[in-house]
Amino acid sequence: MKAIRRFTVRTVLPAAISGLGHLASNLRWSWHEPTAQLFHDLDPDAYQAVGGDPVALLGQFDRAKLDALAADASIVERVTQLTADLDRYLTEPRWCQSLGDTAPKSIAYFSPEYGITAALPQYSGGLGILAGDHLKSASDLGVPIVAVGLLYQAGYFKQALSRDAWQQESYPVLDPDGLPLSLLREADGSPSVVSLPLPDGRHLNAYIWRADVGRVPLLLLDSNIPNNDDAARQITDRLYGGGGDHRLQQELLLGMGGVKALRTFSRLTGAPAPEVFHTNEGHAGFLGIERIRELMDYGLSWGEALTAVRASTVFTTHTPVPAGIDRFQALQVGHFFRAGLAPNVPLESILALGAENYEGGDPATFNMAVMGLRLGQRANGVAKLHGKVSRSMFSGLWSGFDVDEVPIASVTNGVHVPTWVDPKIAEFAATHFGRSAVSDGDWSRAADVDDAELWGLRRELRVQLIEDVRARLRASWIKRGASDAELEWTKNVFDPDVLTIGFARRVPTYKRLTLMLRDPDRLKRILLHPEHPVQIVVAGKSHPADEAGKKMIQDLVRFTDDPEVRHRIVFLPNYDMKMARTLFPGCDVWLNNPLRPLEACGTSGMKAAINGALNLSVLDGWWDEMYDGENGWAIPTAPNGTSSEARDDFEASALYTLIENTVAPRFYGTETTENAGAAGPSEHGTAGTELPHTWIHMIKHTLSDLGPKVSATRMVQDYVNQLYIPATEAGRKASADEFAAARELSHYIDRVRGSFRNVHVEHVESVGIDEEPSLGDTFRINAYVRLADLAPEEVEVQVLSGTVSVNDDLEDTTTHTLELSQPLGEGRFLYSMDMTLNHSGSFGYGVRIVPAHRLLASSAELGLVENAR
Repeated sequence: MKAIRRFTVRTVLPAAISGLGHLASNLRWSWHEPTAQLFHDLDPDAYQAVGGDPVALLGQFDRAKLDALAADASIVERVTQLTADLDRYLTEPRWCQSLGDTAPKSIAYFSPEYGITAALPQYSGGLGILAGDHLKSASDLGVPIVAVGLLYQAGYFKQALSRDAWQQESYPVLDPDGLPLSLLREADGSPSVVSLPLPDGRHLNAYIWRADVGRVPLLLLDSNIPNNDDAARQITDRLYGGGGDHRLQQELLLGMGGVKALRTFSRLTGAPAPEVFHTNEGHAGFLGIERIRELMDYGLSWGEALTAVRASTVFTTHTPVPAGIDRFQALQVGHFFRAGLAPNVPLESILALGAENYEGGDPATFNMAVMGLRLGQRANGVAKLHGKVSRSMFSGLWSGFDVDEVPIASVTNGVHVPTWVDPKIAEFAATHFGRSAVSDGDWSRAADVDDAELWGLRRELRVQLIEDVRARLRASWIKRGASDAELEWTKNVFDPDVLTIGFARRVPTYKRLTLMLRDPDRLKRILLHPEHPVQIVVAGKSHPADEAGKKMIQDLVRFTDDPEVRHRIVFLPNYDMKMARTLFPGCDVWLNNPLRPLEACGTSGMKAAINGALNLSVLDGWWDEMYDGENGWAIPTAPNGTSSEARDDFEASALYTLIENTVAPRFYGTETTENAGAAGPSEHGTAGTELPHTWIHMIKHTLSDLGPKVSATRMVQDYVNQLYIPATEAGRKASADEFAAARELSHYIDRVRGSFRNVHVEHVESVGIDEEPSLGDTFRINAYVRLADLAPEEVEVQVLSGTVSVNDDLEDTTTHTLELSQPLGEGRFLYSMDMTLNHSGSFGYGVRIVPAHRLLASSAELGLVENAR
């Protein structure tokens, strides 16, 4: 019989241990080891059974168990101490408070997914994990973020394998009352609701659930509520589930509904209204439309509202390929907005924000990343190389400017060290470098650590991983239909003294899960090498609709099923945060072999590095800027123009050769001095006997050098200093005195856009330069320009000088500003400057006119430029 009604009975804790409720409800326990250990110690078996979820654990306890805990003086003392510690953490001044009034009072951070803990499965991969690490580090630093997302009824799918190794998906439904969440309620106790109008007179309503990530409130919108129709209830069914109208409605709810949720949160809690809005990828881009609607209701025009919104908006792009961007039909977007989502906002202006009205674009398409860039005065990629790729990918929006002038900066991602460092490593770091090293990743004194002690710790972590691998592999085979009698071999999978390589991530084709299978016989020889064998652990999920990704998993698993090598290579299904926290520390080498430059950042290698693993990766994402020759290895890439087949052959062969000739010998201490490289010679021996000092030197260098660089503490500080503070300043200026500056800039933009077609560089002359100039010579540049009805102070006339390529393109340019020399009448002006030739070789210059206004973030911002011909 099915239940006709369902209740979630809340645990009532005895007064002596009432602090457990506070500790369980704040997700700080997911990175605060003493709190996690307390919950483990309450009942180790029950803690393991509920997957390390404190809320679920307390829900398992009956009255007798709770009374027994309340009678245990040592437990009561620990609860009291940790509750006081949490309260201090939540209230004491931290780094951001030292910045004073320049820092924003509140920042709204929007993301479609968040990876905080496996107990709150609202993430699929790197984007969500990055968002979770961003919130945790913001909490540690005291950065006043309020985060917004969606609460998915089934989160992302759980993965299993069929007998023939095909990925199987399941979607267990989550009960919000059983999660570390609380429902936002009105003063009368009723749930707070945000509502969006839909076509055909329908409405999309959502409750607002709150999770506390340390000091950061995370608001999650849930459409599975009684006052929605069946279709509306399913909008927040699955992360990245469905498509078309379903995905569009998810993104409308996230963006427009998210702003409404923030307003409700501020009204109910007294929290300050956000001064900065950070759009983490294009999914939440509609938040800008809702903010424009608010300002137009207040009395601003479209242009004035857009200008004010742009000033305080930061947009982060995470994809290096157009195919990774959400795109909808413009007619489809228009259909939903005609239902009254923003009744006072001109629809044609909304559609223009996402229009691909540039060379190679589709005029019928609404592009969410393009809208994000047009709504954000500040934008960034997530690694230096990704910033460069993004500037090229979106250069059509700034036609006429050189690619390197496209206003997309970069802030390289980082990882939250306390979340991802293993407790054994954390204790090791605290002992040798002090407690602060665990949070900030500053292990600069790693070189002083005894080699044998560090090598012994690395072996402990490998043993820990092997125990987990054997248990997970056995469970996977049982799900595939194997019997216990068939699985005795799983007890001997992996060896604690064998070089262990890890590869775990989402499985789109560009990440090339099966590159290692390019030459199966050679891979077997590497795995079974008599002197320096290798073992490989692989994990990852393919999107349910990605048949090519599923086929890659099947091909790999079929290889791992081979009795000849199955003790040396395994695939573990259902990769999640819980698995990752054992996987990263236990691997000696972290492998990454994407198609360069399609990896935006790739933070998994960072998580491995802070645990003492070395990276073996294509120079892509973060590794392109942080590889230094002593913290791992770079896999060579095929020359540009190589066919895909030849490219994969080349790069697979390079990978095999690196492992055979360098990586494995160095791990076992059998590498010759000639091949040892800059790190120095190794002692001979095998793992577990004599020490491979060259390898250990590389571990120490990785910990001391990469630790601070890959820390999300550094990342969030970069966001604050480079993006949040400038956006705060711009937003405050734009909104001051009834939005006077926003109105001024908007009117300027309208004026300059209307006039710029009539602006020209009529003539440029070089005065006083010889036919064969010499280094140190000075000459005068005169530019005669026509500004039509624009005033000289409304533009800037610039000279770009640099070296000249064989195609007459300027390279390595420097920008100079020409001075107004004299008006020539009828809208014509002479601009001049003296230039000194300060380097030899090829030299050239060009002249251009660009808009100039004190409230513009860059001269390229409006995409307007008139170059001399």
